[in-house]
Amino acid sequence: MAKMIHSMIRVLDEDRSVAFYGTAFGLEVAQRLDFPDFTLVYMSNPETGFELELTVNKGRTEPYDLGDGYGHLAVSVEDLVAEHARFEDLGLAPRKLVDFAPAGETVARFFFVADPDGYQIEVLERSGRFA
Repeated sequence: MAKMIHSMIRVLDEDRSVAFYGTAFGLEVAQRLDFPDFTLVYMSNPETGFELELTVNKGRTEPYDLGDGYGHLAVSVEDLVAEHARFEDLGLAPRKLVDFAPAGETVARFFFVADPDGYQIEVLERSGRFA
């Protein structure tokens, strides 16, 4: 059986991205590996063993083209309304709260927020299959 361990995204500004993921999701740098052409920054928190790997290509000045294949990362939180308010207070520009109920029954409650490089992150309430 395979165990998911991390997801990697390319970021333009290491400090800006580390600050965003720390402020928004409580992620901290677990390890930083510096190489001549790039740096890998692994971020995590005590709630999960899954990590986010930030890849910083040295000398890159242009934003990355996210293309049309990227979807989103997802995290779950206990109190969605409180997290949405916290994101607003911090100026992180969360999008509106959504009650996803396509057949009349709520499947999920969530909002989206974009990181400094434009990656979308879905913030889901811990309930149902996301508990």
